[in-house]
Amino acid sequence: MSTSILLSHPLSPHLHLPKPKFRPPITSKFSCFELKNVSLRRPFKSHFTGGPQKLRKLVLARVAETEAERSDVSPLVGEDSAEFVLSEQKISSWVYFTLVLGVVLYILNVAWIDNSTGYGKVFSDAVSSVSGSPEVAMLVLILIFALVHSGLASLRDTGEKLIGERAFRVLFAGVSLPLAVSTVVYFINHRYDGVQLWQLQGVPGLHELLWFANFVSFFFLYPSTFNLLEVAAVDKPKMHLWETGIMRITRHPQMVGQVIWCLAHTIWIGNSVAAAASVGLIAHHLFGVWNGDRRLAIRYGEAFEAVKSRTSVIPFAAILDGRQKLPEDYYKEFLRLPYISITGLTLGAYFAHPLMQAASFRLHW
Repeated sequence: MSTSILLSHPLSPHLHLPKPKFRPPITSKFSCFELKNVSLRRPFKSHFTGGPQKLRKLVLARVAETEAERSDVSPLVGEDSAEFVLSEQKISSWVYFTLVLGVVLYILNVAWIDNSTGYGKVFSDAVSSVSGSPEVAMLVLILIFALVHSGLASLRDTGEKLIGERAFRVLFAGVSLPLAVSTVVYFINHRYDGVQLWQLQGVPGLHELLWFANFVSFFFLYPSTFNLLEVAAVDKPKMHLWETGIMRITRHPQMVGQVIWCLAHTIWIGNSVAAAASVGLIAHHLFGVWNGDRRLAIRYGEAFEAVKSRTSVIPFAAILDGRQKLPEDYYKEFLRLPYISITGLTLGAYFAHPLMQAASFRLHW
């Protein structure tokens, strides 16, 4: 009856019927800005299996890919250098490191440094007897060290397969360390021998400039020993492919640091012995550039080629020509404990120069 009445009478002007709700047309294409509204709409069928949830994931994945493509910083292929996580350190490992270091220094002193029991003086005198020239003796000492050090490094892969990583590291250090001590001690004791080529020590500001250069050199020299536990064979030694920090500036920081160190000391001392030492050390490290790249290429293959393509031997070259893109927070790669430690050790070594010189003089090498 109500239906017949409604149909037989005109609609009252006071009767308000509900307006149909507007529903926007649904399309199959969405931009990343429409994702927030997708979940508010009523469910609909899509040609994507799984509906809008899967579509949302696909679009988000594409957005992430686009952001990665637009990023100027390439993803790391090598390792993050100087990374030191305190929570991952074991007290037992560092206690063992201290014990190993103490034993090594004791053996080095008895077998090599102490003139009454060691062979360091005998070795130094034998090298000096080759020629009466301190320049020649300096070069011969560096040559012997370079042959042993680089030679053993080249045999690392074979040696580790034969006797293991830790045993080979002990052999490598046990032979290289005494030769390095002899070379350093001879340089300290004979640094003012030979022919004086120039005298610049009275130039105002030169000492401060060279001191700063020497200080900077150790930030380049240090990366070869990022992990001290590996150096002492407490952790299993590895051949690392570092890529961050100082490696972004130069792929061979030890060579660059040695060049800076040699130039600073040669300019300050200004004689033929210092010049001979610098020539020998720089030549050794230039060979190390070639040998190091060769060994890393054998070990890491395409990964090394990727790192090589975006780094340079010459400092800052890859950055200047656009192959190396520095992260916005690049400075954070240096705000790490290893770099802070080398800062303190470098300052300590500078102030300990008088002690080092006195100790070397007492050996009479």
